[in-house]
Amino acid sequence: MVNQERETLEIDVLFVGAGPASLAGAYHLARQAKAAGRELSIAVLEKGREAGSHALSGAVVDPRAFKELFPDDWKSAPFEAEVAHDHERFLFLTGKRAFSLPIPPPLQNEGNYVASLGKLVKWLAAKVEAAGVDVFYEFPAARVLIEEGRVVGVRTADRGISHTGEKKANYEPGVDIRAQVVVLGEGPRGTLVKQLDADLNLWQGKNPQVYAIGLKEIWDLPPGRVAAGEVIHTLGWPLDWSTFGGGFAYGMQNDQLIIGLVVGLDYKNPLLDPHQEFQRLKTHPEIAEILRGGKMAFYGAKALPEGGWWSLPQCSGDGFLIIGDSAGFLNGQRLKGIHLGMKSGMLAAETILEALAAGGATAKRLARFGEKVEASWIKQELWPVRNFHQAFDHGLVPGMYQAGVGLVTGGRGWGVKERLGTHAGHERMVNLQTPEGKTMKPPAPVKLDGTLTFDRLADVYHSGTAHDEDQPVHLLVHDTSICVERCTVEYANPCQRFCPAAVYEMVADPAAPAGRRLQINASNCVHCKTCDIMDPYQIITWVPPEGGGGPNYGKM
Repeated sequence: MVNQERETLEIDVLFVGAGPASLAGAYHLARQAKAAGRELSIAVLEKGREAGSHALSGAVVDPRAFKELFPDDWKSAPFEAEVAHDHERFLFLTGKRAFSLPIPPPLQNEGNYVASLGKLVKWLAAKVEAAGVDVFYEFPAARVLIEEGRVVGVRTADRGISHTGEKKANYEPGVDIRAQVVVLGEGPRGTLVKQLDADLNLWQGKNPQVYAIGLKEIWDLPPGRVAAGEVIHTLGWPLDWSTFGGGFAYGMQNDQLIIGLVVGLDYKNPLLDPHQEFQRLKTHPEIAEILRGGKMAFYGAKALPEGGWWSLPQCSGDGFLIIGDSAGFLNGQRLKGIHLGMKSGMLAAETILEALAAGGATAKRLARFGEKVEASWIKQELWPVRNFHQAFDHGLVPGMYQAGVGLVTGGRGWGVKERLGTHAGHERMVNLQTPEGKTMKPPAPVKLDGTLTFDRLADVYHSGTAHDEDQPVHLLVHDTSICVERCTVEYANPCQRFCPAAVYEMVADPAAPAGRRLQINASNCVHCKTCDIMDPYQIITWVPPEGGGGPNYGKM
């Protein structure tokens, strides 16, 4: 007989998500508590099968937070290479040509480090565990536990549920982990943060968070083709003048190259396909020549919170704090957030220790986190770029103009008193039945040759994604009739294009009322959260699948 009793674990502080923000926070808290002679039970909860398996970023890392947190041995972190000034290029691309431009100050990376976030997270996790913190892998947090308005813990997802919802022989109910403080560092569009927002309206009075999707491949190249630490950023083609984004290429050790494209998830044309545009980028003569003779080895995709300072939510409350990408601590102008996420985790740790020493983690005591952020170099960095992404609401040229003016006005921009408002990205998608929508056409298709350019399924294969097939679908579409009856006409089912992993598919079905139905290929999901973000009707909710499922980004 299956024991269905739900276990409860009592600890002092729980960090949800084993990304750089949570790991930095847990490590800092453990070290500070030890120095203060205070015993705290600290744990980190991670849905991935191991450290770094769900960690994805570009990445060129500003080492500032590493230097603060590990002053004696930060250089032992597994960075790929330091960036030198003569190894940087900034290119404006047209369909056939590349024009070298002066590198804008925010994209000057001399002294920063090309890195694999997966490798960095592995290194951080080892430090955290050595400091006495428990890290629990393959335990996705399914819901926040709230009692009398206070966050008191989280419940992990049940295991061993079949795709029909029945309990299998290996069924295990989730565990209730109760803590004095819960720190949410789940990454962008966090499941628990979304639940809390529904209850507490965390973004009241704030700009909505605006996201981008980053698509990335790692290539093995012929010896000597690229130098470790080489950095290229591109602007322009293949994206149109109204779409935010750009390309990047970073040299790694062992003749490997990171190649990728960032596309703002506030684009207007529902016929746009970010994955296709990424493949198109690689066909540019400048990029194709770099990749010639190479072989694609790894693939991944991830959403990025691009809203900046005005899109930061209420990051504290009774029993909880929000850090890292879950809050939006990312500098979209610099394309950097790892150092800001780590610093937010460190400030959370300091806030928690002070609150517990004063008698408990009340909302008032945890509100000190916001004060610490305001007084830290997080604000010093984010305040001058507070209006950066919003300026691109009117297209590339106005955005670049406002960004340039912002450099000399401390971030205000031209004609802006203080704050530029914006819209949630999905609200900018144009209904194809409107006059503007009727003028929109799909970009030309890209020939997928399996050598330079790849279809979604080939890329998903190279992401190492694996899920137990016999489990409930973790992509919840609240009304599938909308997909068939309205979305087909109004937006041409953009989920088939904005998902970079071929999860969503409209298929013929004679038994369905309209002769078509939505098929969800959940086992393909790379956990990027784009569907949850970009669906024009906001009827998709991404929830974590059974623990350990998903991509394997350990080398990404």
